[in-house]
Amino acid sequence: MSEQIRGGTVLPAQREEIELHTADGLTLVGELALPEEAPPVATLVCLHPLPTAGGFMDSHVLRKAAARLPAMADIAVLRFNFRGVSSPRGTSEGDFGHGEAEADDLDAAMAFVRERGLPAPWLLGWSFGTEVALKHGLEHEIAGAILLSPPLHRTSAEEVAAWAGAGMRLVVVVPELDDYLRPPEAEERFASVPDAELVAVEGGKHLWVGEAQTARVLTEIVARLNPGVLPLPTRWP
Repeated sequence: MSEQIRGGTVLPAQREEIELHTADGLTLVGELALPEEAPPVATLVCLHPLPTAGGFMDSHVLRKAAARLPAMADIAVLRFNFRGVSSPRGTSEGDFGHGEAEADDLDAAMAFVRERGLPAPWLLGWSFGTEVALKHGLEHEIAGAILLSPPLHRTSAEEVAAWAGAGMRLVVVVPELDDYLRPPEAEERFASVPDAELVAVEGGKHLWVGEAQTARVLTEIVARLNPGVLPLPTRWP
């Protein structure tokens, strides 16, 4: 008998607790979720919200992506705690790096992706995670980056403009009612990247609370990584 998909739904997947090792000698904790049977068609590398405001690898959109997308869309989902961040999985070594030292954390995650042979990696940044993606993502071989609620507090205009013509897709998902950057301002701030895809979400808020907003975010992700499986189911199996 099928069941309605809700906030706490966890669909079948191969789940593995993993460690990442940074160039500056830290061990970070995380989880890899893979499709249970089929090989993944793409990989989502999740960069979580601001640690000093409670962001971690289990921030709800990232947790739900890992809980659903391996089964729904054959997508591998890698989540990890940035340096100095704790979650039920454990604590990553080190101290908050204000978006700069986290470059080494992203390096370690992408090295893991290469070592495991995970296909077509995309960065998924949320809030602070978008800053890490924008500042350091171009240093890696990625298919693209999806930015959820980018505040652009730590990212310079030059760092944004560097994405123009870089050959990597940039998808900017901006809530209509965001606390920091709303669609009209986002159009101005990302105008230097004419090939960026700006997605304005009517009624959306910075934290994407509620099943309707979660489903919208997951749909935008899958529309880029594996569009052939859309629409996503609302019941399982």
